[in-house]
Amino acid sequence: MSRYCHGYNVRANGVRLHLLRYGGEGKRLLVLPGITSPAITWGFVAERLAQHYDVHVLDFRGRGLSESRAGLDAGLDSMAADVTALLEVLQWREAIVLGHSMGARVAIRAAARNPERFGHLLLVDPPVTGPGRRAYPAPLSWYVDSIRLACQGTDAEGLRRFSPTWSEEQLRLRAEWLHTCDEAAVVQAYHGFHEDDIHADLPRLRVPGLLMAAGRGGVILPDDLAEIARLAPGLEQSTAANAGHMIPWDDEEGFFRLLGEHLGCIFEGAGHGRQ
Repeated sequence: MSRYCHGYNVRANGVRLHLLRYGGEGKRLLVLPGITSPAITWGFVAERLAQHYDVHVLDFRGRGLSESRAGLDAGLDSMAADVTALLEVLQWREAIVLGHSMGARVAIRAAARNPERFGHLLLVDPPVTGPGRRAYPAPLSWYVDSIRLACQGTDAEGLRRFSPTWSEEQLRLRAEWLHTCDEAAVVQAYHGFHEDDIHADLPRLRVPGLLMAAGRGGVILPDDLAEIARLAPGLEQSTAANAGHMIPWDDEEGFFRLLGEHLGCIFEGAGHGRQ
């Protein structure tokens, strides 16, 4: 049986935010997805996390079923303020937060500014770009072109060239939901990868956690890991050696093995407990 519970909406920081809930028992864990990953695309991860946690997956503003409108600010500061306000509205204290890519950058900014709301950070391959640093390895066109195809009504095969290693099921889900990622919001967030300095936030982290890097992603390099170790010594580090940037998609078992080693628990296989 699936561990999916329900979806729900919350008004926080002046916007409507949509979330999906899995499990419903254990410590609360908030998942912050990447730049073009609506909450539903993280369902296969949430199902396994829900073996031990009460999992809530966020649709960031401008994505999925959360509020999306012309002129909506989708920058890092606004998204970080959304997360902090969401935790306040839900009355969560010392939340466990798992962020991937853009979501990990949001978690860093939010936790640096409001540490009292965060108990543990799980940062999965955050872009370490910023002012004066190398460019993010994926071009903006990769995102914009795929979104425009989805808005026209493409199918899994139409998106295969963007993600050739993904399964048919993963591509179908992306084709179904990618049109909900507002192009302007994605463009603003992408530019933020290069304009926002999360390295300035790292020394302000007072929250224990994990930094998981992709061994084949090209997003975090060994020199980056060494720099982050100096800036944020409270973060344990691990590397998913066989995965690209989309670690759970590329190596689901490796992802959960590393996560389980850090959290001190075992996540049973992908097929466990499902219909």
